[in-house]
Amino acid sequence: MDETLIIHDATPHDAPVIARIDADSWNAGFGDLMPVRPLNFDRVECWRLDLDAPLPHRWWVAELGGIVVGFAGIGPSRAPIDPELGELDTIAIDPAHWRQGVGRTLMAVAVEQLKADGYRAAILWTLEHYPQGQRFYEALGWRRDGGTRRKGRQIRYRRSFAD
Repeated sequence: MDETLIIHDATPHDAPVIARIDADSWNAGFGDLMPVRPLNFDRVECWRLDLDAPLPHRWWVAELGGIVVGFAGIGPSRAPIDPELGELDTIAIDPAHWRQGVGRTLMAVAVEQLKADGYRAAILWTLEHYPQGQRFYEALGWRRDGGTRRKGRQIRYRRSFAD
């Protein structure tokens, strides 16, 4: 089996596997921090709509040996709304493939595209009490910027592209 990691554009056809990875990584990663995320028809359909969003929204999947093992998406910042600020919407890896470089590779693709799209910086949101995610983001150059939402349960990270 070919074990080369391949990143390519995601399409609405990828919605079922993305919904599964989203649910599996959410449930394994967040544990008691968040309610269990079910995998059902409605979730697949929501992903199908997200994956079909027009530019500047972009989505990628990571394939290893022909199997989708992760995905990431970007777009303009939603909170705050700022035309010069991009957002890492989601990055999720199948838990069986955590700590194998899939997330780092997807993040590199996402950051390069955010820069190419002309954003001066980008943000992402994560849970306040989620050290695994926070260590991952910080290792890749993201820094907490003091922003919070959902009564402080979510914290914002930022990465400048001015350098």
